[in-house]
Amino acid sequence: MTIVAPSILSADFSCLGEEIKKIEKAGADWVHIDVMDGNFVPNLTFGAPVVKKIRKVTDLFFDCHLMVEHPETYIDDFAAAGADQIVVHAEATKHLHRCIQAIHAKGIKAGVALNPASSLSLVEEILPDVDMVLLMTVNPGFGGQNFISTVLPKISRLRRMLDLAGLKTDIQVDGGINAETAKLAVNAGANVLVAGSYVYGADDVTAAITSLHI
Repeated sequence: MTIVAPSILSADFSCLGEEIKKIEKAGADWVHIDVMDGNFVPNLTFGAPVVKKIRKVTDLFFDCHLMVEHPETYIDDFAAAGADQIVVHAEATKHLHRCIQAIHAKGIKAGVALNPASSLSLVEEILPDVDMVLLMTVNPGFGGQNFISTVLPKISRLRRMLDLAGLKTDIQVDGGINAETAKLAVNAGANVLVAGSYVYGADDVTAAITSLHI
């Protein structure tokens, strides 16, 4: 069954603790935390102090997606704040292996992310060293965007690469995920689904999350 990781980017920030408890009660597996610096992407969101505060309200797995330049400078802070996994963009750091090693040195999981137009060649050499690859299905920076369907063949190619190498690495997709696009992504090879507006904008949050457990 897929892992469902609702993105709190679409939550009501005025009651973030309650919004996280809502998805926990509704059957979410992870909490996806979109960290944006206004530089790598055109938006600002959460810092490590926010993660530290919300860590107190749930035991759910914290999946911290760093959409920031020089992510290596933030690893210590997010690990200390309670991240269970830190995901960095291959496009944002000059020394990807070093960055992944630094995350693992904190005793947590490490992932690498790619923007929709970025080639899998950017992560091919790092695949044996990461726990997850995140393939963005929108251009990062804002919630509520439409799914970029041309990423689907890329998901399939990555799944074949991992299978050929005998790796059990997770493939996460993020952006424009709903009941329909989730099926397309899972059929292509993804097993971790990030959904923000589809979950938090639903009249029935439990039903929305259930529809993503494929």
